[in-house]
Amino acid sequence: MSDLPWLASLLKSRNTIDAKIATLIGCAAQVGNVGEYIAAAVFHIALDEERKRQGYDGRFTTGPLAGQTVDVQWRPRRDGQMNIKVDARPDYYLVFTGPAEAATPSFANPWLIDAVFLFHAGELLNALRERGVQLGSSTSVTGPLWERAQIFPVPLNARLRLSDDELKQLMLFR
Repeated sequence: MSDLPWLASLLKSRNTIDAKIATLIGCAAQVGNVGEYIAAAVFHIALDEERKRQGYDGRFTTGPLAGQTVDVQWRPRRDGQMNIKVDARPDYYLVFTGPAEAATPSFANPWLIDAVFLFHAGELLNALRERGVQLGSSTSVTGPLWERAQIFPVPLNARLRLSDDELKQLMLFR
């Protein structure tokens, strides 16, 4: 018995959902674009209108980080990797991660937000350079750096404290 009809049905459902997401966010339903949309809504980030800024996606508009540039990333798996651009850098990296690698089968990449991390770009780059880490699309960031940067669900980074409303919004994606 062939699974092709079932696969075709699932893909049609996915296409319908992707089209609805794209209409809602105003661009392709890709994990990075959806992450930027969520970040803009939760963290009051004004996204670059043309999405062409090199090195960052937008700027914080309120709170202690107002005016600072931010690169938003969503890693469906908490794999310790980040995309660190070498030619341009934001003031901050805001990274959503899904479950740790061992928590889900290797072929599944659920779009969940299990944790959120805020890295000061200058401090992160200094720490990576001290370790001799090669920068790029799959830069390996050590556990202690992730831990210090965590703002959700456990607020370990004092640079940005989340309001009850922001916490509730993020909980929608767990």
